Amino acid sequence: MVARNAALKHTSHKKRETSGAPATAEPHAVKANHPAHSLDRLIHERMRLGIISALAANESLTFNDLKNLMHTTDGNLSVHARKLEDGGYIACTKSFEGRQPKTEYKLTANGKRALENYVSHMETLIKQVRGR
Repeated sequence: MVARNAALKHTSHKKRETSGAPATAEPHAVKANHPAHSLDRLIHERMRLGIISALAANESLTFNDLKNLMHTTDGNLSVHARKLEDGGYIACTKSFEGRQPKTEYKLTANGKRALENYVSHMETLIKQVRGR
């Protein structure tokens, strides 16, 4: 059965390749002026937008606070926080409380500005979709 399904997939793939239908344009080939094109890709990703939003609503948050708030793993949070830190959107401070390491994050002025721009672009997009 598995071999038959694989053969069907392989056959249907060949039919698509040789169907003679015109190729569709690549998504990046569209050059229309649209507010979605100027969205900040660094914070547009769901996890990073969540981190930025949480930090905008709080003066600072620890790694564990963010991890629990975002319902994510240590590794996932570390990767996304590092990208935001590398982009200059958040600042990371590491210290110890007794023998326990403490990692604390704060939103930078650049991060606040990026979030404000992102929200503005999203508002424009929503207005266009709603026809206002």
